[in-house]
Amino acid sequence: MERFVESGAVRIWTERAGDPGCPAVLLIAGSAAQGVSWPDALVGGLVARGVQVIRFDHRDTGRSSVVDFDADPYTIGVMARDCLAVLDGHGIASAHVVGASLGGVLAQWLAVHAPARVRSLTLLASTPMGSRRDGLPPPAPEFLAHLAAGLPPGVESDVALFRVFNGAVRPFDEPAARAMLELARSRAGDPAAAAHHDRAAWRADPSVDAPLSSIVAPTTILHGDQDPVFSLGHGTALAAAIPGAVIHVVPGMGHVLTSPGLPEEIAGLIRL
Repeated sequence: MERFVESGAVRIWTERAGDPGCPAVLLIAGSAAQGVSWPDALVGGLVARGVQVIRFDHRDTGRSSVVDFDADPYTIGVMARDCLAVLDGHGIASAHVVGASLGGVLAQWLAVHAPARVRSLTLLASTPMGSRRDGLPPPAPEFLAHLAAGLPPGVESDVALFRVFNGAVRPFDEPAARAMLELARSRAGDPAAAAHHDRAAWRADPSVDAPLSSIVAPTTILHGDQDPVFSLGHGTALAAAIPGAVIHVVPGMGHVLTSPGLPEEIAGLIRL
């Protein structure tokens, strides 16, 4: 079921799968990523575990509103409040929150600033929010080399990026990645607007420096040992910062779920 919800002046595209009477899982995608970046196999695996699943397009991605960032800049806190608007729009008091990469930062914000809305927390391929990431390992050389290459925007560049994201250990499911990326390009109101997320991530926002030690939600950290963006040190830093957090290292996993069987594997590891 698709639905648009309102977050202030912004319209957010959402999709719900599963029985609406079941506990909810909110999937928060990473920077510049649409809701469709969450694989159908992962959604189906979660539904089979007895939950409903909601995925959505961040502002400036997919079918959600495009924002004039220069005229109306936003921050991590604003993007996190969009997540709350998604829950409100579906009448959900609290959810199991799953965040990938930047989505994991938004999930941390929710667990700190809206703890009653977070039943459990799963942080996938993410990093501590705020200045805590200072001093953590930099991205891998192959990822930095891809950025430096300056490939022209388009599906081929996107596929090349996801090949780097995937890492070299687990096989890269290029047909599945290409199909998702083509779909994302076709449904984006303005593909270039997604770059605003990077600007938001670095924009001053005191709320992101709130202590992670205040998180009370049961927390699982899922991190690949081949992540070229946030190496395993980022995951272990999260585990050290959040009381009672459990870290599960996924052998061979990179920064995305584009290896055969990996979406189903991760669906079985998400905290419910």
